Amino acid sequence: MSGNTPNDKPRPSRWKLYLSLTFLAMVGVAGTAAWIELQESNFQAEYFHQQARASTWKLEPGEDAGIWLPSSGPYEQRLGYAQLRGFLPRMAAAGFGVTAQARQSAGFRDIVNQGFFPIYREKSQAGLSILDRHNQALYDSRYPRLQYASFEAIPPVLVEALLFIENRDLLDPRHPKLNPAVDWGRLARVAAGEALRRAHLGGGGRAGGSTLATQIEKFRHSPGGRTHDTDDKFHQMMSAALRAYQDGEETQPARRRIVLDFVNSVPLGGIPGYGEVNGLGDGLWAWYGRDFATVNQLLADPAANLGERALAFKQALSLFVAQRRPSGLLGDTTGRLNALTDSYIRLLSEDHLIPADLREAALKTTIHPARQARPGEEVSFVERKAVNDIRGTLSELLGVENLYALDRYDLTVHTTLDGPSQQAVTRVLNRLADPAFLACAGLKESRLLAKGDPKQVNYSLTLYERTPDANVLRIQADNLDQPLDINAGTKLDLGSSAKFRTLVSYLLVVADLHQRYASMPADELAKVKRHPADRLSNWAIDLLRTKPETTLEELLEAAMERRYSADPNDTFFTGGGIHRFGNFKHEDDAKNPSVAEALEQSVNLSFVRIMHDVVHYHAYEAADAPARGLRDKDDEDTRQAFLNRFAEREGLGFLRTYWHKYRDVAPEDRLEVLGDSVPARPGPQAAAYLSVLPKSDFSSFAAFMRKQLGDKAGTEAGLRKLFDAHATRQYSLADQGYLARIHPLELWLVRHLQSQPQATLKDIVPASVEARRDASKWLFAPRFKHAQQVRINIVVEVAAFERIAEEWRRLGYPFEHLVPSLATSIGSSADRPAALAELMGIVVNDGIRRPTVRIDELRFAADTPFETRLDHQPKAGERVMPAEVAQVTRRALLRVVDSGTARRIKGTYQDHEEKPLAVGGKTGTGDHRSKVIGADGGVRSAKVMNRAATFAFYIGDRFYGVVTAFVPGSKAAAYDFTSALPVQILKTMEPALRPLIADRPAAEGKCGG
Repeated sequence: MSGNTPNDKPRPSRWKLYLSLTFLAMVGVAGTAAWIELQESNFQAEYFHQQARASTWKLEPGEDAGIWLPSSGPYEQRLGYAQLRGFLPRMAAAGFGVTAQARQSAGFRDIVNQGFFPIYREKSQAGLSILDRHNQALYDSRYPRLQYASFEAIPPVLVEALLFIENRDLLDPRHPKLNPAVDWGRLARVAAGEALRRAHLGGGGRAGGSTLATQIEKFRHSPGGRTHDTDDKFHQMMSAALRAYQDGEETQPARRRIVLDFVNSVPLGGIPGYGEVNGLGDGLWAWYGRDFATVNQLLADPAANLGERALAFKQALSLFVAQRRPSGLLGDTTGRLNALTDSYIRLLSEDHLIPADLREAALKTTIHPARQARPGEEVSFVERKAVNDIRGTLSELLGVENLYALDRYDLTVHTTLDGPSQQAVTRVLNRLADPAFLACAGLKESRLLAKGDPKQVNYSLTLYERTPDANVLRIQADNLDQPLDINAGTKLDLGSSAKFRTLVSYLLVVADLHQRYASMPADELAKVKRHPADRLSNWAIDLLRTKPETTLEELLEAAMERRYSADPNDTFFTGGGIHRFGNFKHEDDAKNPSVAEALEQSVNLSFVRIMHDVVHYHAYEAADAPARGLRDKDDEDTRQAFLNRFAEREGLGFLRTYWHKYRDVAPEDRLEVLGDSVPARPGPQAAAYLSVLPKSDFSSFAAFMRKQLGDKAGTEAGLRKLFDAHATRQYSLADQGYLARIHPLELWLVRHLQSQPQATLKDIVPASVEARRDASKWLFAPRFKHAQQVRINIVVEVAAFERIAEEWRRLGYPFEHLVPSLATSIGSSADRPAALAELMGIVVNDGIRRPTVRIDELRFAADTPFETRLDHQPKAGERVMPAEVAQVTRRALLRVVDSGTARRIKGTYQDHEEKPLAVGGKTGTGDHRSKVIGADGGVRSAKVMNRAATFAFYIGDRFYGVVTAFVPGSKAAAYDFTSALPVQILKTMEPALRPLIADRPAAEGKCGG
């Protein structure tokens, strides 16, 4: 019989035991696997490598409209990658087209679309590079400047110190596939500490869990270079892991590269006057003034001087310590950084990572980070003149406001400059201060540099070449050791070079006459209404009636043979007054040269008369001339329009003058200043005071009068009579001005400022409309017919010069307005050397204004997934003058060199077969003086302002440019050089320019160098 006895006990089921044992075994296996994975990273290595290896790109022709470009991150901002999308439309508008661009793989796009950072081999150093047309470097700005070329170049003691502080197991060789993005032990400690803090159970300080790899991702790519939340940390870790495994599953080379990249690019704050500091090399210089090579020698040599080695080590270590809070530690003055660095020195010694003697010596030293930028290398603006022009042009093209940012862009710029010729010309310009060289080069002669200090003369030379696609800049050089560019950045009186522009205007009038009348039959030409003062139209019509088959070129050549007197005895009503002009050489006074001869010998009075004819044509004779209504009849509407224009122009001119007179005068002093401008007699003084303060009481009026005139103010009764006379009568503004013997607008302005003391000129102009009309009412009275005609003549001349200025601007003139005077023909309207060169380029190009190119290729982000190459696209020029005008002008300029004011350079330049090249040009001398002119047109006094001489030239059919000599300020009075000086300089330059112009080897020249 079977059954359970009382002593029997139930036994657990065996399956539960087996299940428990199996679970424990699985947990053990999983834990072991996890432990092995944490140590060996086999799964991570395979996973991340498969993802990262698909992140590729290649450069292909044309534009990729869908290219992915970064938009944020300090690294992308600094290197210009984030701005690239905005640059491309600007470059397209400036005539550049994308010729090649990176094509990113699907794997690359998949990674960035997940929010991770782009995976490629990033640069630790980049910057703006400017190349000449031979692909030789003209400028190379690498940032950071000082770097280790390889991991092996870093002194081992620095590597040990860095890893001890930041990432101790990073280079452990026992784990070839180690994931450098995560330090699991350190991350666990950070997590545990955070949990304890959240439970209010302590937890110690907030040590970071970042590895070097994730720190690089953070300071390069995270917004602001910071970790803002767990999402940021996740993206940093994933991106670091992908980057580490991109080249393979074994990461030892990648880990060494991480150390190298960190040391070379770690952010170390910024210093006023220096900018941001990145990388240990730049940090040692910026913060401690240490030479990078010297520090590395000391740290790499254990036998080096102990004190020097200890200081170098402590300074370098302090930068590693400060990198997490560079502004707070490096900018601190309490010694916190020194103390914190000392604590790490002790820890390093305890771990036997530095020897005891180095520890003791380092603890005895004290570090002192800089508070401001240290003096850097002297920059020669002379040597960088062309480069700075390119940087300025590039800044405008890209819309970058400062060169500091531009210099840090990952950008290579190919220019049209000829580097060897640029350097050779700069060397010659620098030698022009050497007396021995000047004597050898024939520059110590009269009208050259026989007088004055040659060291005070500034020179510039700009040379362009006409190519099939554009006019390209080959040389831009000067000897001014300042950022200012003499060629394009100055406003100079260039004297007779204005005759070049005047000649072109004259020939353009002749071309217009040919267009208007050449096709007319002789009988119709006979019916054309003429005016005796219209000399140009009368001449052209007569010639065309005689020779109806006359071509434009023939008419232009005939115009060059027209004669204009050089007599200086006439006076000219121009520029609002009577003027007399003189010739540079008195032997020209009795001549009656042709236009060609006048240009050749630079005869002033002939060109004044040529300009007179040009002005008359633009004022009265052109089809749309502004005063055409006054040409045949005295059109009243036209007269009134010109009178109104004169009144408006004159009123605004006076108002501006008085505004500048009173704007800085205290309100309580304005009446006194006004009184000082009024005749010191009771009547005018009373009129001025009561015009400004019509509601004044008698006692205030009497006090003012006695203050201004003293005893001359008269008796109490006399003052009362004056006061009552003004108080009881309502005088117009014009009458008030008459009584005060002062311009009525000055009275109005002082009165307005008394009631509106904060008013600006912008406020005053609209407020003064009625006052200006009142002040000029007298002019419209019928009895002032002569005065009206004088003023109409003035305004008509202004209108004519506005038309001429518009024409000159089409030909490259750089300024909005011309001085409305016949003196503009001989240089009273300022010019710029670069603008004269542009006009010469139009003439060389048969009347077509072509774009001037300095930059012909740009390469952004080379060897990255964002690489973009752009080329300047050829653009058709604009015809701004008939080809015949350009050709006739070119022949006239040739005469200036063959037998005129530039004849000293004749025969100097030759082609590759040593045959003479045709050289033409126009000289000009500007002796700029501030002159006081008397009522008779004579000069009462003159103050020297500057002296300039220029030669705008062409050489052969390809090259053209301008040479300028310039002395600013009153010191110019010590010099007497003329335009012969720049001509002689261009002659001296021939050996330096020979390789460029003639494609022959450079010659030393008779003076060496």
